[in-house]
Amino acid sequence: MTQFLAKAALATLIAASSLMGSLPAASAAEGPVVNVQWRDDGRWDGPRHHRPPPREGCSPWFAQEKASRMGLRRARVVDVNRRVVVVAGFDRGGRDRVVFANVRGCPVIRR
Repeated sequence: MTQFLAKAALATLIAASSLMGSLPAASAAEGPVVNVQWRDDGRWDGPRHHRPPPREGCSPWFAQEKASRMGLRRARVVDVNRRVVVVAGFDRGGRDRVVFANVRGCPVIRR
């Protein structure tokens, strides 16, 4: 039993000394804090939480606006799936539809 207590005390002493040895190194890392959020010219250079994430696919409102700019009147989104966004409306010849790929930039597949 005495041998067990001696080994436990030795293990505790080694653990405590290693813990105490790591504390000064961690506190030495704390130095003068530099504010990296403001640039030298006074502009904000911090995290940009106000920016929306980049678009992965073709959003329906963007496809509708693009179809309107292409000359489709009364454009409306009629179908959205993982591959295409279909916008229907009217042009000079009557009813028409534009099919956009559901990727960034909404490239036209069919008119």
